[in-house]
Amino acid sequence: MFEITPEILLNAYAIGVFPMAESAEDPELFWVEPPLRGILPLDAFHIPASLKKAMRKNPFEVRIDTAFQEVVETCAAPAPDRDSTWINNQIKALYFELFEMGYCHSVECWSDDKLVGGLYGVSLGGAFFGESMFSRKTNASKIALVHLVDRMKRGGFTLLDTQFTTPHLLRFGVTEISKKDYKKLLKEAISNDANFFPYEGGGTSDSILQSFNQIS
Repeated sequence: MFEITPEILLNAYAIGVFPMAESAEDPELFWVEPPLRGILPLDAFHIPASLKKAMRKNPFEVRIDTAFQEVVETCAAPAPDRDSTWINNQIKALYFELFEMGYCHSVECWSDDKLVGGLYGVSLGGAFFGESMFSRKTNASKIALVHLVDRMKRGGFTLLDTQFTTPHLLRFGVTEISKKDYKKLLKEAISNDANFFPYEGGGTSDSILQSFNQIS
């Protein structure tokens, strides 16, 4: 089996392919290209009313890229709702390298100086490929997602790839599109010059809710 390098991984994302493993314990990787792709349209992003209410209390401090490795390790670890994950050691090593190269980012929720939730993914041009998320406190991963979308909209991104759809993501407006339509969006997105750091820090809940014009 040939060695997968960070450069090969970026080229795979650029044509709509991503890696997975059968389990965290399986040392092998395989390539995935779903016939239907989950995407989250940025202009149709929906924040549930209960989450807006929670965000107004500012329950977490949101940080960017301060604990990338810990976010990945926590996403890869067993949790009460799952015995195992698809993130094995090779996948972790590849994304750690991509992070050092500036192509991976984490959005983190902190409480009392402890990491309680977050997400990570790959940034390429104007596309962000969401890989995994976790929560140790209620709403932590959801609030991280809201901050990610706000950052993407402000930074000129056009594609948020969720790979698949889940009941969790459907609440935010995730939809499925065909492989053909996805590749068209992908080609346009990766040719854009987007900025993952359009403002300093993680922003405040009030400013982010206002940016979506969804305060009631």
